[in-house]
Amino acid sequence: MRTAPPRTPKRPPHAKKRLPAVAVLLALLASLIGTHWTAFAPTARAASLTEVTDFGTNPGNLRMFGYVPDGLPAGRPLVVAMHGCTQSAAAFDAETGWTAMADRWGFALLLPQQQPGNNPNACFNWFEPADIKRGSGEALSVKQMTDRMKSDLGSDPARVHATGLSAGAAMTNVMLAAYPDVFASGAPVAGLPYACATSVAAAFTCMSPGTNLSPSAWGDKVRAAYPGYAGPWPTVSVWHGTSDTTVVPANMRETVEQWTDVHGTDTAADTTDTVAGYPHAVYRDSAGRPVVETYSITGMGHGQPVDPGTGAEQCGTAGAYVLDVNLCAAYRIGKFWGLGDSGTPPPGGDPKTVVLPSRAADDGYVKASATGAGPAVGTLEGTYGVAVGRGSDGQHNRALLSFDTSSVPDVATVKRAYVTVTYASGSGDPWAAGNRMVLDVRSGCFGAGCATGADDWSAAASASDVAEIGRFTSGAQTSADFTTVNATGTTQVRLRLASVPATTAYVFVKSGASATLTVEWE
Repeated sequence: MRTAPPRTPKRPPHAKKRLPAVAVLLALLASLIGTHWTAFAPTARAASLTEVTDFGTNPGNLRMFGYVPDGLPAGRPLVVAMHGCTQSAAAFDAETGWTAMADRWGFALLLPQQQPGNNPNACFNWFEPADIKRGSGEALSVKQMTDRMKSDLGSDPARVHATGLSAGAAMTNVMLAAYPDVFASGAPVAGLPYACATSVAAAFTCMSPGTNLSPSAWGDKVRAAYPGYAGPWPTVSVWHGTSDTTVVPANMRETVEQWTDVHGTDTAADTTDTVAGYPHAVYRDSAGRPVVETYSITGMGHGQPVDPGTGAEQCGTAGAYVLDVNLCAAYRIGKFWGLGDSGTPPPGGDPKTVVLPSRAADDGYVKASATGAGPAVGTLEGTYGVAVGRGSDGQHNRALLSFDTSSVPDVATVKRAYVTVTYASGSGDPWAAGNRMVLDVRSGCFGAGCATGADDWSAAASASDVAEIGRFTSGAQTSADFTTVNATGTTQVRLRLASVPATTAYVFVKSGASATLTVEWE
């Protein structure tokens, strides 16, 4: 596609009035980040963006650019990606990996662009009250762009998502709060909570050292953005570098508090693991649906994570504020939004992923003697969870978790699967003296039925001792990978200790939404 000549819309009166305040903020930014706050130089390449100049009244005086993969049919998702300060639409498409993901998974990409008449440093004005309200300023301009793109392309209105870096991340939270009826999900990268600042002075404080409010106070700001709206609310993937001195990492915590409160859940992660060596956490609502996730990028400064290369999970080109940390944020965000589950895989196959909660009605544990004599179903599941190890009664426990894996295609090749369990309580050390907690997997059900029964203690597995779960005493722990999965119905996992402990040593793990099976296939 060729790039249309730019057109500069008439600047609204409020843009003129706010310019002195913006200049003050720029001086504060300069003092905060010093010589590293430099202009972003886009990589030279063939034209791939098209500018659209007629998309509504445009009260925020923004520019609109779109990227549409060749042959994109109607009914596909739409992603709105907003650049950071000193950047542009053309410097935020391929560099961050979003155009590659659009081509791979089949979705349209909308890239709003700030104008120097609004903000000399090209920052979206996330701290201006007139620009962050529903039906006003820059927020309305982005919404009008979104409406135009949806109308032109026939985009699926239920799969419209927003993301951005820094000021663009702050505007991402603006769009999610002001227009939760438009956006299904969002992903702020190095951003700030919605309505953290409504003045220049407050903006400086929000960026560093951060503003600490209660979860309910943050949630109230979102609810006030669209009074009377009852949901559903957007799901949110939050990213931040632990060494970010421009927008300090405390803002990730406050953003999590804001959106978990909006979703009616708490700030304790339901599952934690690592992805490419970086801490990752998932927060679920009362129905077990993942509504907030976080990626804390250890040692990363202020920028968008990329992983340049040609691998299925790689993307982007490193540059100013686009940082090579061996993890592609666009890929992981797209997976969280479900984009990778509906696109067309490239030659060679692109892994699909599903995360399945355990089927609590069938979960349980079986206790028996050290030799397996006298097995009986445990009775404390409703209180503590499912048990693994030697109890204080001298009996030895094995836990059963059931998963409905029928969503995996019958012809799929499972690349890997792993179980994530969450600690409930325990006593002693089940891993003492080199003991191991191992997984047996059954394609179908272990015993005569899928509900936990006494025969599950010694029933044959499709694959025995296929993976281990390492020591943990709180939070969540993920098993090693395995590939035995039943694509036609139920897959059951039995957790047991490889050796019989001589003394009390057990752990209770939660079942249901707190125990998940992740399956990747081609």
